[in-house]
Amino acid sequence: MSSQLRQAARAVARCASASQRRPPVPGQTDSFVPFSGATRRGLASDAHVASGARSVTSDARSHGRRRFPWLGSHKRARGFASASTGETAGGGVLVTSGHPSSHPQVLVVPLNRRPLMPGVIMPVRVTDERLIAEVEEMKQRGQAYVGTFLRRRGDSSAAAMSASSDSDDGNADDSSNVNWDPSDDMHDMGTFAQVQSVIRIPDIGETDEDGDKTMPDSGGGKKKVDPDEDTGGGATLLLLGHRRLRKTHTVRQDPMVVRVEHLPDKNAQDLTDDDDILKATANEVVATIKDLLKVNPLAKETLQYFAQRFQDFQDPAKLADLAASMCSADDHALQEILDTVDVRERLSAALVLLKKEVELGKLQADIGRRVEEKISGDQRRYFLMEQLKSIKKELGMERDDKTALAEKFMDKFAPFRDRAPAHAVKTIEEELQKLAGLEPSSSEFNVTRNYLEWLTSIPWGHSSEERLDIEQAREVLDADHYGLDDVKERILEFIAVGQLRGTTQGKIITMVGPPGVGKTSIGQSIARALDRKFFRFSVGGLSDVAEIKGHRRTYVGAMPGKLVQCLKTTGVNNPVVLIDEVDKLGRGYQGDPASALLELLDPEQNGSFLDHYLDVPVDLSKVLFVCTANVLDTIPGPLLDRMEVVRLSGYIADEKRAIARTYLEKTAKERSGIGDGEATVSDGAMDALIEDYCREAGVRNLQKHLEKIYRKVALKLAKAKGPEASKKVGDARARCAEAEKAVETLEEELRKARLAESHAKRKANAAAAAKSDHREKKKEKSAETLEAELAVAEAAAAAARDEVRAALDSTAVRDQVVVTAGDDLVEYVGQPPFQTDRIYDTTPPGVVTGLAWTSMGGSTLYVECTAIHRNQGDGDGGDGGDGGGASRAHGGTLKTTGQLGDVMRESSSIAHTFARRFVAEKAAEGSEARDFFDANALHLHVPAGSTPKDGPSAGCTMVTAMVSLATGKAVRPNLAMTGEVTLTGIVMPIGGVKEKTIAARRSGVTTILFPEGNRKDFAELSDDVKEGLEVHFVRTYDDVYKHALDWEE
Repeated sequence: MSSQLRQAARAVARCASASQRRPPVPGQTDSFVPFSGATRRGLASDAHVASGARSVTSDARSHGRRRFPWLGSHKRARGFASASTGETAGGGVLVTSGHPSSHPQVLVVPLNRRPLMPGVIMPVRVTDERLIAEVEEMKQRGQAYVGTFLRRRGDSSAAAMSASSDSDDGNADDSSNVNWDPSDDMHDMGTFAQVQSVIRIPDIGETDEDGDKTMPDSGGGKKKVDPDEDTGGGATLLLLGHRRLRKTHTVRQDPMVVRVEHLPDKNAQDLTDDDDILKATANEVVATIKDLLKVNPLAKETLQYFAQRFQDFQDPAKLADLAASMCSADDHALQEILDTVDVRERLSAALVLLKKEVELGKLQADIGRRVEEKISGDQRRYFLMEQLKSIKKELGMERDDKTALAEKFMDKFAPFRDRAPAHAVKTIEEELQKLAGLEPSSSEFNVTRNYLEWLTSIPWGHSSEERLDIEQAREVLDADHYGLDDVKERILEFIAVGQLRGTTQGKIITMVGPPGVGKTSIGQSIARALDRKFFRFSVGGLSDVAEIKGHRRTYVGAMPGKLVQCLKTTGVNNPVVLIDEVDKLGRGYQGDPASALLELLDPEQNGSFLDHYLDVPVDLSKVLFVCTANVLDTIPGPLLDRMEVVRLSGYIADEKRAIARTYLEKTAKERSGIGDGEATVSDGAMDALIEDYCREAGVRNLQKHLEKIYRKVALKLAKAKGPEASKKVGDARARCAEAEKAVETLEEELRKARLAESHAKRKANAAAAAKSDHREKKKEKSAETLEAELAVAEAAAAAARDEVRAALDSTAVRDQVVVTAGDDLVEYVGQPPFQTDRIYDTTPPGVVTGLAWTSMGGSTLYVECTAIHRNQGDGDGGDGGDGGGASRAHGGTLKTTGQLGDVMRESSSIAHTFARRFVAEKAAEGSEARDFFDANALHLHVPAGSTPKDGPSAGCTMVTAMVSLATGKAVRPNLAMTGEVTLTGIVMPIGGVKEKTIAARRSGVTTILFPEGNRKDFAELSDDVKEGLEVHFVRTYDDVYKHALDWEE
């Protein structure tokens, strides 16, 4: 393409030379164009080559749109312009132009960008066929002169539409255009230019049968293009600027012809050699041009031509125009230079543009230098690294990447090799041989490398040393948790068995209880008590089996399951693994995770657990699994069968108070940055907080309220202390955290050093042991050094903690903030959400207090029964069913409300049937109670209607409410009951004995009726839970009636 452009340029130059050889006209002004000698020698060539230039491709159309048009113009102009007046002293070719009086009106060539400067050659693309035809006609008659005017920004399209819509006669004096000149879309100041050549550009676009625009593609076919895409056509005019001119009005519109006024340079005749300011400005322009040459090589050739062919740097007017043409400024700035007729002002404005161009060139050069330095530096580093690798390979100092990678895997596997199972050793060796035969660029190489990374990271046969000390374990558990005797006893049993057998095995313990009772935190305490590593992951909402069993290695981004990740993270094969929220397992199209847990949590199977990714059996028999759940109902039966369930009930008020004082309050103070003696919560406020704000079974809500209180206290203390105290305490805490982190790091390094030492001692080969004797001594010394460093780090951590306490004491306020009950507590935590569980101080006939179990613990439940209709003489027995809200109820019917579930509605029907029979047997003949159920419709309601309720344990409570209403006798005060009643009056056992007992104590109940089948459950409760309660165990409803209704006031 570049050769075609050069051929076209030479052809056009020859045509221009042939058409311009004529003697100069007297009085005409001259404009110079710098040309080389080779170009002038080419001017004598024949002009017939110009016909071949018309076949140039569309790439030639863009040669006038370069960033520096003056450079491209001068390069292409080497063979374009000619004159018959000879040469200047410097060899410049002079091109004559017509006298101003012979060109009072000119043909307009509009410019879309960059105005044409006098003395500069610039190609201009023209698509108006009428304008091209007229220019060609002028060229045939002799010299062609036109006027170039820059379009005003944003008005080019509007002007083109106006020009194309004008009449063909070209009359500009039409009455419809009296107040509007068609040339107003162009600047008034333009340039009188000579047309050096006209190059036709072929239009390669065509219109197919469907009306779509097409053009040839590279394959010889045709492709569709956008209708607005330029496919060629028109012509390129090579214009040489001569002098400035100003348009006055339009003479003709299509093509446009305007009357002009030729403008000489203002004050040009007054310029003398004695004008020092002008001379200094011109010299500065020349110096700035030289600076521009240093940073912009594109301008060098143009300036060389100017210096060699036209050595007159003393003409300020030409120098200013030349300087402006060398700048890449925007159209507006260049137009201002063209509009400036005064030579001094023009030269100063051109100097400003040149200075900006120099700064732009410097910035461009700096950017280019930085990029080049970066590329050169990277290349140099790459070459040096390659040379270094080659030298090391030749000297045997370094092996290739695959060998180094294989050695790395062997070193990682070496501490576990002696105790690893044979199948694991065989698999690792086979994979290492496979890795050696693969190319690093293959995808299988990365798969094998990742596989070996996991295989060699598993602690095959390596177990951490356990602490099988029962007393020490009890101290750890008691220090972390209050109560939870069942869990602590089970852990101590586990330690005792391991102590007697000399080894421990994994177990699966599942702790079930309401939220906030310490199920998750007890797992960490178990790990501390046994001195084992701890790992936790939650399976709540888990629906992908691959999270447990791993992905197949064929999948992109495959990873092992959570248990293999656990072994790699902990570095031992006997950690304590806490599986949280096991009752909330999901199930999706990826499989059933609950079924995948069957193998994991089965002591008979997890000794050879098979992960899909590893595809090698892994021994998990020494892992102690601790699972947590809120309820057991959602756990599948086969999975539950593999678990050892330990129930955690809620805490009573005394236990909550002890937990708050021992653990929660201390933690809340530390998190809020409050010293021990700076604030406290009074006993009355703590009791009110527990009874009126935090009645839940757990203590998580109590912890939140204590943190809220101490945050508000911290705000008061911070205002009193000021920012300096905060900075002092903050710096102390930062040093303490850094010291504790150093201790953790040294402990991990010491563990690794001891593991390496143990591996070295187990070597059976005497020769290998002798060779490694020196290395073993080094490792032993390293372990000793780490132990000494760890002792120093622990001392530093203790000193840092003492520093934090000292900082808190030194910044403590004198007056302690005490949060008291009443309005003070309301100020900190707001109004209490609970007032009391008791709705009635003394229950009337028909109202009985029951006990219920919820996922949040236990609660009291009132059952209310009343007669809603008396039907005189109509003894419709009914069937004991639900009245369903009929407007007129008949005797014997029952209506229930209170969002009762299906089981509870069935219990109400059973209670209604049994109560009718029981009252009929107990009441005297002819008494009103005997016919009560036949004569009245009943409405049974359980308060808190927005809360769904279900379960069979309210049966005896409902029967008692109906019997109390029928006999008109109130239930014994402060009595609550629970139990399922059959149609024959047998009281069945229920669940949640501890939760219901705690709820009864919280509500002030002193007497409780439990089924006889729950006697053993109540006996297992601690004495503090049973304290102050009178409990009766009943077999039949007759026992219930005796304790609840057959009493004397």
